[in-house]
Amino acid sequence: MMRRCAMPVRRPVVAGQFYPADRAGCIRMIEQCLPREPLSDLPERIVAGVVPHAGWVYSGPTAAKVFAAVRERGEPETFVLCSAMHRWGATRPAVFAEGAWITPLGEAEIDADLAQAVLEEGRGLLIDAPEAHEGEHSAEVQVPFIQHLFPQARILPIVVPPDDQAVAAGEAVARGIARVGEDVVVIGSSDLTHYGAMYYGFAPAGTGERALEWARANDARVIDLMLRMRAEEIVPEAAVHHNACGGGAIAATVGAARALGASKGVLLEYTTSYHVMPRGPATDFVGYAAVVF
Repeated sequence: MMRRCAMPVRRPVVAGQFYPADRAGCIRMIEQCLPREPLSDLPERIVAGVVPHAGWVYSGPTAAKVFAAVRERGEPETFVLCSAMHRWGATRPAVFAEGAWITPLGEAEIDADLAQAVLEEGRGLLIDAPEAHEGEHSAEVQVPFIQHLFPQARILPIVVPPDDQAVAAGEAVARGIARVGEDVVVIGSSDLTHYGAMYYGFAPAGTGERALEWARANDARVIDLMLRMRAEEIVPEAAVHHNACGGGAIAATVGAARALGASKGVLLEYTTSYHVMPRGPATDFVGYAAVVF
């Protein structure tokens, strides 16, 4: 694979909005998000996880549980970040294959060797397209956690559209990981049900406690598929029930985890933005889950 003359560098687009724009603020908030007690019932080996990607004030503690669990089990060399697709109309899973991402904590180096292996294992399926990551926040908000908790780790971001290619993309990632022989963890980034008039007018159960219970049950459907490793069912589930904005990212992650030897997922936390920050009756809120495999 030919290298570009100039290595692409992605600069942050939601620093100062979703998370602090300065180094000290990032570190302080990450430390506040981390769980105070050791996590229980973790797999002996963690190969993958699913995290939310809202502003840290809402979903940071949930995402932090996954990264804390990974840290309890080891020091990965690289994190593959399977990203939701909010902005760019990618038709195929798009890899940011070389260069670096900048955050307030500095540069996170792309694992170019793993990228090449993944692209070759997924030839005809995955593409090298750094432009697909412009303006997309779902992987960006995870990178400072990685930089702070795993200072030597590299990253490999992949935008995964929510379609029937997602699981195959995850399996190609797993083959690439096996090929390079590195210690790699795959992270899928997705929020769950976006409920309320603020979120596409999706409010099938009205407001208040009834709405919260409806959303919890709706989210339980896709969480159950994650825990049972039913990767092929996740994108159709999210399309019908609107319970994951990153159905492709989740499906790819579960597909990769399964190919890497995981047999089940473990739910570390489920919550909603309303439970994190309640304000009057529940009208508009988003579901968040932390899962490891």
